[in-house]
Amino acid sequence: MPLFEVETDCHIIITWASDEDAASTVVNEAYPGDRVIRLTKRPRDTWVISKSALGIAAKPSDPCSTARDCLSKAAGDKVHAIRLYMHETGSDLERARKVIESNMVMGW
Repeated sequence: MPLFEVETDCHIIITWASDEDAASTVVNEAYPGDRVIRLTKRPRDTWVISKSALGIAAKPSDPCSTARDCLSKAAGDKVHAIRLYMHETGSDLERARKVIESNMVMGW
């Protein structure tokens, strides 16, 4: 049985399914309010990343670029990068921390 990566407006889900319709059904049952944006086959174990937990849900700008720029300016100093991100985006402390930490985990 193949694995499918399904991106919705709020999540990225990778799950086993017999075909694309079955993968869509899995997502619709688990997250009925989400809209499927992209569906592709993937060869990995099942996992889910919540975009809102990373602090990047429903934003027109790319916080990843801003966060990486802040990390670069701060020479990798997480606390300083968080302050820079807050200053540049107007984000609160919790959102800035999530965005900076998620970018550090993704291999800044």
